[in-house]
Amino acid sequence: MTPIELRASLGLAGLYALRMLGMFLILPVFAVYAGKLPGGDNHTMVGLAFGAYGLTQALLQLPFGMWSDRVGRKKVIYVGLALFAVGSVMCAMADHVAWLIVGRAVQGAGAISAAITALLADLTREENRTKAMAMIGGSIASTFAISLVAAPTLAAWIGLPGIFLLTAGLTIAAMIGVKQIIPNPTISRFHSDAEISATRLPAVLRHPQLLRMNYGVFALHAAQMAMFTVMPLLLTQLGGLELTHHWWVYLPVVLVSFVLMVPAVIYGEKKQHLKEVFIFAISLMLLAQLGMALYMPNLTMIVVWLSVYFIAFNILEATQPSLISKIAPSDAKGTAMGVYNTCQSLSMFLGSAIAGWLYQQHGSVTAIFLLCAALMVIWLFFAAGMQPPLPVKTQMFHIGDNWEGSAQALSVKLAAIDGVKEAVVLIDERVALLKVLQTGWDEAAARQLIEETRQI
Repeated sequence: MTPIELRASLGLAGLYALRMLGMFLILPVFAVYAGKLPGGDNHTMVGLAFGAYGLTQALLQLPFGMWSDRVGRKKVIYVGLALFAVGSVMCAMADHVAWLIVGRAVQGAGAISAAITALLADLTREENRTKAMAMIGGSIASTFAISLVAAPTLAAWIGLPGIFLLTAGLTIAAMIGVKQIIPNPTISRFHSDAEISATRLPAVLRHPQLLRMNYGVFALHAAQMAMFTVMPLLLTQLGGLELTHHWWVYLPVVLVSFVLMVPAVIYGEKKQHLKEVFIFAISLMLLAQLGMALYMPNLTMIVVWLSVYFIAFNILEATQPSLISKIAPSDAKGTAMGVYNTCQSLSMFLGSAIAGWLYQQHGSVTAIFLLCAALMVIWLFFAAGMQPPLPVKTQMFHIGDNWEGSAQALSVKLAAIDGVKEAVVLIDERVALLKVLQTGWDEAAARQLIEETRQI
């Protein structure tokens, strides 16, 4: 990476992590603190407040990404961060759960993830795009783990309003960082690997394998939000832990799950058993949901089932984007990820809203976790019919800004190279997108062919 690319990648990874911090920091503490507000005895309202962020995020994520193509990436990012900061202040000042719902909805309206990804694509060369995206993925995973451990203690010091005010302050700092740290792109163009295309959307929505993945992320994050809607209450009431001590549970559980996730993912990728690992993790998630629904009499069993849950969650969270990349058509990867992320955001709203309603109706968590278990059973059925993914990775090559050859002819020639499973040349984006075998493909031949076409 060049210094500019590294600066852009690290800066945008930090910005993305901050964007997620507003969601992750409240996960372990929201139900307890929101329950103390007027109207907080209505768990349906608490669930709506918890998930309202996801609803507006789902509605506006794709439009904001497309808007950034027209008005510029940074302008959309500034607008999104401003909305996020305003929503955070509204949540901090809320004197009733109803106002908390409004504030959370405004927070989610700052849907800038697609614009950030597009700006990253503008600022990085094709051959470094995967590394840059990996930095963003790593920053999200780190933020999630840190938030689970830090949030209970932070909430004890400054309360939930303080967390929201802290988030607002960090968001304002992020706006300054976008201005001072993130470079301005020399050329801003559409990137099929990073952005959603309206013309490719119908094919993605009809793709049977991608539909399975979209349901999967919906089920996974609906269950996540449902669990966090009630888990802080369970740790306090059933486990006998004060909120400030909840990190005693989350820290070892998260550490163990991360350690066990790594060999599972490596085995799936390197040994070409990704489908088997995927189905195993879904089965493990089903076991965790059934365990939490049917046998959770004390703190010890809460820890056991949370450990099983997080092992499964981390494996699934790591493998699903990889599967999307392998399954999606080369020229529709960004569109596939956009739909995938929208399903994830929508599930965050529905998972917490339905969990809050069920808890209000029944006064127990059994119905909530049984519903989550049912989602996993359906997911297992869909995953069993999934075609095993090819052991491929995506490679991108710049074909030259002045290239004027036949895209179809070059695509055919590239597809004929040993180890290339799919090739498409996009003249407007000046790139060749290839799906190639993870090992043994003839990269030198591809580079030579592209170089020869530049000289014609």
